[in-house]
Amino acid sequence: MEVNAVFQGGGVKAIGLAGAVCAAQKHGIAFGRLAGTSSGSIIASLLAAGYTGEELKEIILRTPFSHFLKQTALHRVRWLGPAVRLYVKKGLYSGERLEAWAAGLLAARGIVRFGDLPKGKLQIIASDISTGRLLVLPDDIAKYGIEPDRFTVARAIRMSTSIPFFFDPVILRKRYRNGEKAEPFRDQFVYVVDGGILSNFPLWLFDQDTKDPTDPVPTLGFQLVGRAEPPAPHRIVGPLTMFRALFGTMMDAHDERYIDESQGFRTIKIPSAQVHTTEFSISPEKSEELFEVGVEAGNKFFRTFTVQRYAKLYAQRVKNP
Repeated sequence: MEVNAVFQGGGVKAIGLAGAVCAAQKHGIAFGRLAGTSSGSIIASLLAAGYTGEELKEIILRTPFSHFLKQTALHRVRWLGPAVRLYVKKGLYSGERLEAWAAGLLAARGIVRFGDLPKGKLQIIASDISTGRLLVLPDDIAKYGIEPDRFTVARAIRMSTSIPFFFDPVILRKRYRNGEKAEPFRDQFVYVVDGGILSNFPLWLFDQDTKDPTDPVPTLGFQLVGRAEPPAPHRIVGPLTMFRALFGTMMDAHDERYIDESQGFRTIKIPSAQVHTTEFSISPEKSEELFEVGVEAGNKFFRTFTVQRYAKLYAQRVKNP
């Protein structure tokens, strides 16, 4: 059975998404169109490139996520250093290592640019905070004079996963066609950050393409639920620890936002309260535990899922939004 899939963002918690993917495939689910926000964009992109749930598990267990938090000389200057970097770069850490990691995995399957994928196969959500605009990549990158098919998937992932102030924003400079009047220099640059700022769970994304609501291609959402309780109060002794506490609080609280229960018939809910969004030092044992929680959540959902029931409930929802 083929379905479209949308993956919620959740930082390190996305390990649970991979577990649910593994369960889905064991129940005979094949993925058609894919979309994701933040860390959900990583899962969606790797699936689009041809990776399986089992391969995602192997990747997760061998990846030291703390490696993505590249420290510079400024980080070693107590208190002042992190504040200076934040002021200059607009983030505590560069997203370069995460982008390079994603690029390597995608290139191993022959995927570099969106043009290497079937048209419409993959969509990634990001946020243009310069204009307050939601970006659905790759198509919306054309608004900046960039050819969507030539835009790299790894750069889109980096945009979507750039947690504000935690990772550096991605700065785009607009391109202008011949004869097109350029804006003042300072207005030519836009800052792009985590897609979760504007749409952390874009389950609506493929609905606009459904022509017949009584016979839709199912669109299923993979959602992380549950807020992690801190094992101890955050100890704040300087700018770095203050911002870590801020980001952890902000991103974990994001999971507590209102969820439309009418979407339950097409949402795999993955408990993830045992892990913090920015817990990049997560142990392999804890990673495997969260993966198995995702497997269990996926198995629970797909044991009773049928296209017939989906079509009936989807038609009711379209009729009575």
